[in-house]
Parts: sequence; C-alpha cells; structure tokens
Amino acid sequence: MSHQTLEHMEGAMESMKPLLPILHWLKHPGDSIYKDVTSVHLDHLRVYWQELLDLHMEMGLSIEEALMYSFQRLDSDISLEIQAPLEDEVTRNLSLQVAFSGATACMAHVDGIHLHVANAGDCRAILGVQEDNGMWSCLPLTRDHNAWNQAELSRLKREHPESEDRTIIMEDRLLGVLIPCRAFGDVQLKWSKELQRSVLERGFNTEALNIYQFTPPHYYTPPYLTAEPEVTYHRLRPQDKFLVLASDGLWDMLSNEDVVRLVMGHLTEADQHKTDLAQRPANLGLMQSLLLQGKASGLHEADQNAATRLIRHAIGNNELWGRMEAERLAAMLTLPEDLARMVQG
Repeated sequence: MSHQTLEHMEGAMESMKPLLPILHWLKHPGDSIYKDVTSVHLDHLRVYWQELLDLHMEMGLSIEEALMYSFQRLDSDISLEIQAPLEDEVTRNLSLQVAFSGATACMAHVDGIHLHVANAGDCRAILGVQEDNGMWSCLPLTRDHNAWNQAELSRLKREHPESEDRTIIMEDRLLGVLIPCRAFGDVQLKWSKELQRSVLERGFNTEALNIYQFTPPHYYTPPYLTAEPEVTYHRLRPQDKFLVLASDGLWDMLSNEDVVRLVMGHLTEADQHKTDLAQRPANLGLMQSLLLQGKASGLHEADQNAATRLIRHAIGNNELWGRMEAERLAAMLTLPEDLARMVQG
C-alpha cells in the first residue's frame, strides 16, 4: 500500500470512520469466533501500518524491502503473541495452534509494468507467456525452497556449523521433518528447546489442541526454519498474459506447462463464448435461455473460473491416462477431512 493509503487508513481509525474497502477477511462457514478473530487481526494490522508510517518517515522502503519486512514481521508476531500472557482462553489456544502450525506463502505486488513476487517455501509463481508466433510457454518467477534447491541447501549450511552438514537435511527434509525450508510458524523448528518447554508448560491441553510436539534429532543450533522471502522482479511485457500463484498442493499434481495449458484453454473458451454472444441478437428471450442453460449445467459452470479448473484437474487427474476424471474428482472431494489432508496434501 502507498504511504498515502496508509495515512488514509490511520485517519479513518482515529475518526472512527469506515475503512477503505481494501481489507477482505476470510470467513469460513460456521466460524463462531470470526468476529473476535477479525478484531484481533485488525488491531495487529493497525500496529503494523503505524510502524510502516514511521519507517516511511525515517528512511522509506523499496518494494523489495517492504515485502521482506512484512513477511518477517508477521512471523515474529506469530512467535511473540503466544509468548505474551493472554487472558482469553480462545485467543490463547488459537495463538498456540497457529504458532505450532506452518504455512508457506507466495504473494505478488503489481504496479503498472513492475511485478515483484515474494516467496517463502514451496509455493510457486509462474507467468503464462504467448509469443508473437502464438506459441505458449511458462516463465517461472520463483524457486522452491527445499532440499532440491542447491542455493537453499548452501544457505542452510552457511547458517549452521559444519558439523551439521550431514544432519541438516535428511531424507530430503529439513532435519528429516519438513519439506519446505522456509515457512511461517512451525516454531518447533525455530525456538530453543527451553523456550518450547516454557511455553507449553503453561497448562495447555496440547493433545486436545492437536499440537505436534516433537523435537527432531540433531536439534542443536535453532532456528533452522525462516520466513524470510526470496523477492524477484519482472518487468511485464505485452506477451505476459496471466500470473498463477499456488501452493505445492497444485504443483505436486500439475507441471508448470500443464497449468499454462489449462489456463490458456480456459481463456480461449471464454473468448469464444463472448464472440458467440456478441454475434447473436440480444433480447429477453436469449437472456432467459442462457440463464436456464447455466442452471442446468450445474458443476460444469465451475470452468467459468480458471482457478477452479486448475483445482479440479489437480484433484481429479488420472496420472496413468493424463486426464481429469469426474469419478476420481468426486471421490477425492468426499473423503473425510483427516484422510483428505493426507491424500491431497
């Protein structure tokens, strides 16, 4: 956000006026603590933008610096919140669950032709590119932060003693536990053993909260995990047609080329549909007919959304035949929640 936007938001809060409609909070159906959590998030967000305003006044931040600062600041807040005394039990339990869970992230900042992408973990961003000859290709904008990334492996070895070179990555996982080498949370790979014991001994029912308590072997010099993002820059060109950001759940099932092909197909079909409509005389009868067709088509209307098409092909993809199968998709979507995470994750 620009300095002017941050000032506008702070002024709105001070005068108790509505905020700009730029903040959209994720709400899950049946979420009984949505309002409480949203209030906490807004309080934290205000503290953050106040600090940004101070930083702008003191030194100014480039886009790359702002993205790196925001990732690291969020991870610091996740870690510090549960270390502070919290009176409300719901907030305390939620903060503990968040701190001991992990999440990778990838975000993009677009300003005209200037594109910055910040990535921490094994999320990925790619551009769909259409050359002058009509051929499509993909342009990766990020690198996965895992054991197969030699630059990431070298970084980890630089940050820890040489005696840990053989143990820092085991079985292609960080300390033999985690595939991504960068992530928010997962404090069991960041905190010292003493700090973990100190926090967990405050009377939490860790079993009821599904807190994963496990100190990996060879845990000598934490932190091993970081949320510092790798920021890349790309100057957008006319041939850059679309940007896809997704987690490893998609990339584990579909290649970069598959994703570009599916989105390209979606865009082509959408353009053809618009052309067909433009060539037909518009009247109430036609509109009624189109509405009825839309209702009758049911789930197939999901392809009006390029992201939904990607998800359906990722989940319902038959690797043997290389195509999406409706039966497999239905079976995967009806798995019990605990089993679905193991199968789809």
